[in-house]
Amino acid sequence: MSKKESNMQAQAIKTDKYLDPQQIKEHLKNVEYIIMAAPAPEHFKQTPVHFTLFLNTDEALPKEIQEAILEKFLHEQKIGKPAELMSQRMPVGFALSQAQDTPMPMLLVKPEDQRSIPHTVMHVMDFLADSDAFNEAKKKNLTGWSYSYE
Repeated sequence: MSKKESNMQAQAIKTDKYLDPQQIKEHLKNVEYIIMAAPAPEHFKQTPVHFTLFLNTDEALPKEIQEAILEKFLHEQKIGKPAELMSQRMPVGFALSQAQDTPMPMLLVKPEDQRSIPHTVMHVMDFLADSDAFNEAKKKNLTGWSYSYE
């Protein structure tokens, strides 16, 4: 890998283990949502941050509720207009690593991951946007997540 490539690509977070279903249930007790911010693919210059909002519900939320939650979240987090929005119930696993204080939420898109990684179903909003409040992802190519509790 050339020096330029290593500066432009986010490094993978090494997973030591995954929470099992009972651990996930305990871990999510009193969690309202989890926000994750990561660098967007380089060709999305107008929307340089990839956001994932994990809502601690497995309910199918009506479109009006989804829109209200998203608008409130964008306003509170000072995030610009989203692009490439996906909002639906999805399987989510939780990875542990020695480098992280809290389990990392993982959106499980691939069928083989859904079969092999313990998970729960959460309502997930996944989109690209811009925000100066998330410079670690935007300028430093770092991935981070934060839990919000009830």
